[in-house]
Amino acid sequence: GSLITLSCLSHRVVCQVISSAVPADPAQDNGTSDSSWITRLESSYGFYIGLGLAVFSSFLIGSSIILKKKGLLRLVEKGGTRAGDGGHGYLKDWLWWAGLLT
Repeated sequence: GSLITLSCLSHRVVCQVISSAVPADPAQDNGTSDSSWITRLESSYGFYIGLGLAVFSSFLIGSSIILKKKGLLRLVEKGGTRAGDGGHGYLKDWLWWAGLLT
């Protein structure tokens, strides 16, 4: 068989592989089986899932920036002190909070 060396901080273990066996119970396979629905989904649609998540996150980030900016502009129109000048009036604006939580 083959020898495998495993090292941790203070221990070193040598294991010998005697034979290659297929587990009889799929539950003992630790979810690494190719017949798993997640593995099949990732192999078939992984690129499209990643692309969709990237586009969706870009949309959320852009929306967040726009909502916060609109909240700050509303504050200036009402005559409040700008955030750059030490004002904290934007904390009372629901539109700014919507942008922050997006």
